[in-house]
Amino acid sequence: MTNAEKKLPYHSYVLKRIAHLRKKNNLTQKQVAEYLGIRQQTYSEYERGRSVMHIETLLSLARLYNVSVDYICGASNLKHEFPKY
Repeated sequence: MTNAEKKLPYHSYVLKRIAHLRKKNNLTQKQVAEYLGIRQQTYSEYERGRSVMHIETLLSLARLYNVSVDYICGASNLKHEFPKY
């Protein structure tokens, strides 16, 4: 994270990371929303910070992108794989 990002409110890490991961994986908001079983508008609100996602949604995103929840939340810059059970 850059110094500017470190000064952002905690939830801003999540917003930046989920948008970055989606784009890096060449997915549209609609595709991610379909994976999550929600409307595209709802997912868009998550990325814009207008709605707070449930923990289950956060876990599903970590699974989709194969990264840790800590990475999405900005608690770590290491992209550990999502645990397989």
